[in-house]
Amino acid sequence: MSDEEKQAADKGQLQVKTSTVDSSPTLIVADGSTTPAQEQELEYVPDGGKAAWTVVLGSTLALFASAGMINSYGAFQDYYESTLLPSSSSASISLIGSLQVFFLYAGGPITGRIFDAYGTTVLIPLGSFLCVFAMMMISLAQKDQAYQLFLSQGVLFGLGIACLFNPSVAVAGHWFRRHRATAIGIIVSGGAVGGIVFPILLQHLVPLIGFGWAVRIIGFITMACFGVACLTIRTRLPLSGEISLRTAVDLRGFRDPRYVLATVAGFLLSYAYFIPYFYIQIYASFRGVPPSIANYLLAIMNAMNIPARILPGMLADRFGPLKCFIPAGAVCTILTLGLWLPSRNAGSTVAFSALYGLFSGPVPSLLATYIATITPREVYGARLGSSLTSSSPSPSGVVLTLTPCMHVAPAGSVYIFVSIATLIGTPTGGALLRVVDEAHFRALVVFTGVVLAAGTVALVGSAAVENVRLREKLGLGLPPRRAA
Repeated sequence: MSDEEKQAADKGQLQVKTSTVDSSPTLIVADGSTTPAQEQELEYVPDGGKAAWTVVLGSTLALFASAGMINSYGAFQDYYESTLLPSSSSASISLIGSLQVFFLYAGGPITGRIFDAYGTTVLIPLGSFLCVFAMMMISLAQKDQAYQLFLSQGVLFGLGIACLFNPSVAVAGHWFRRHRATAIGIIVSGGAVGGIVFPILLQHLVPLIGFGWAVRIIGFITMACFGVACLTIRTRLPLSGEISLRTAVDLRGFRDPRYVLATVAGFLLSYAYFIPYFYIQIYASFRGVPPSIANYLLAIMNAMNIPARILPGMLADRFGPLKCFIPAGAVCTILTLGLWLPSRNAGSTVAFSALYGLFSGPVPSLLATYIATITPREVYGARLGSSLTSSSPSPSGVVLTLTPCMHVAPAGSVYIFVSIATLIGTPTGGALLRVVDEAHFRALVVFTGVVLAAGTVALVGSAAVENVRLREKLGLGLPPRRAA
């Protein structure tokens, strides 16, 4: 330790903890100040190895069993409208699925703080229990009793995934730096795999054993996945041991026009993002697509999500997230207005499902990655809404662990807007689809395409502000870009 650090330690401003990985010290600055020596004596990040990839496996299974159910909701929507809740409107049924996504994002301010304070020891087991219990309650739902599904599938399962999602993704920051986006891409692809498996299981099991037992079998599968997740997901870095909501949301980011435009883009893209996933099977049935094809459209979309979650992460690591984010939004817009809108047969509907699944897949993770590159590390979680700050490495490949006064434990602003968008987006689509006919479906598709286009334009605006010459011409003094 240098003389400067010893003086800080004598004043009670510096604590030194030994890493659980090696004997190198981790520096914790209690008063929020930094010393030059910190940049040389920071904790090593494994960035791979058996332990790190075991954590990725557990996190992937956790999202397979939780986010996979959200990605499967289109199959539930179709069954509810036709069989279980025939007297309920499409908008009210879609609100059940929207509640799940809402809790996923809105839970960030709380789960982010708990994760940074106590790691995964509380959140993963609690979320696993809530999700499995919710599945068993869903299996008991009675015909035309929509409130039962609102409480079990919407609220209870939503709370469960809120506990699981943030720590399952954020823990990657404890183990990876250079390959962090790739690791996160693999983890979130677990939700896409679940979106393939669960709709197919539901479609095949319901005619054989009924809805109740079909859901119970899916619940038992998720129980096994959660068991593995509880055993394998663990943190590596020192935890704060304290929970404070004082810095849960950081509004200073709205002084940065890039951040403002990214927030607008996140809201708009999230508003329309899930509409095709919720309504593609209903649309296919309306167009006369044979059930042998229509029942697999959601699985096709989620299957194409798998490479879409992993490959863009690798490209974002290399070229930057915005250069992947804008093309993804633009292609989703073109596919919606140029392929889904005029589609009238099975071929074009299948083509749209596959291509939309491919290009929409990276949107959620690229939003988080882009916010990370334009946000100071110490307030990243507070501005985004996920718990990556305390484990986010510096460009040099090492990690600083800071005390709570440095905002390490987070959750906040962007995902607050995203949660609102996901809550009202698909019900808005359902309201436009009051009657399943040509005019109402056309309104639904056009609305989806226009909102996606607006979100993409906001991203282009953020890229324009990134332009150095334009920034100087407008007199914008922006914070420096941070390495991903």
